[in-house]
Amino acid sequence: MNDHAKPSDEQLVAYLDDQLDTDQRSRIDAAIAEDSVLNLRLQWLARSNLPFREAYDEVTQQAPVDRLHAMLETLPSPARPAMSRRWFLAAAAGLVVSGVVADRLFLGWQSSQPKNSWRGLVADYMALYVPQTLEHLPSDEATQRAQLRTIDARLGLSLLPAQLSLPRLELKRAQILEYDGMPIAQITYLDPAHGPMALCITRSNSGSRHFAHERRHGMNVVYWADMEHAWMLIGHNPAAELEQMAKLIKSRLSA
Repeated sequence: MNDHAKPSDEQLVAYLDDQLDTDQRSRIDAAIAEDSVLNLRLQWLARSNLPFREAYDEVTQQAPVDRLHAMLETLPSPARPAMSRRWFLAAAAGLVVSGVVADRLFLGWQSSQPKNSWRGLVADYMALYVPQTLEHLPSDEATQRAQLRTIDARLGLSLLPAQLSLPRLELKRAQILEYDGMPIAQITYLDPAHGPMALCITRSNSGSRHFAHERRHGMNVVYWADMEHAWMLIGHNPAAELEQMAKLIKSRLSA
């Protein structure tokens, strides 16, 4: 891997297995510090207990197994891929990228949530977060203001770091996600007691809504809406604590 190439899935798994030398680890450390998507990729690969076998059931049923075995037998022994953890995870991740099994791994919203449930999409994404996802991110106010300007431009908001600050929590990143043309702002925090938490926002014309609660992927969610936007807080914090935070943010934005 050169200094500018994005690490492959196999290299990321070797990184997780502590099978890289110091220089290689340093290059990957730098890459994941600069690329939030690559960081999430690393967290996904670290979850080696995902249901790979179930995800591949339908694919393997459709595969020309006999023909593939025959082709494999014609290869010299050194060329045959060893069924190691690294090979299997890299192959699985490659198929996920191509869309073959992603819906069977962690897009369960298709069967359990309405198609337009943006909160379900956010919860699927947040389920991948661990404290290490956010620890390395810069948290200076200049960076936060620049990130919030991107959100303001897409969602017609005017957000300031001071409005979003919360007791005990550290604001780590503000970014725009998008699903099917729908922009979703994600403002992530790191709570020393409960781990990653996020304030998420999208456009909504369904009218104002009071605070409501639900649970998704073992996390608590409090959500509400004004005349132009829908809001949610999601994390492992107690539900009552999340609602207090939501009320604080709402009051500041309304002032």
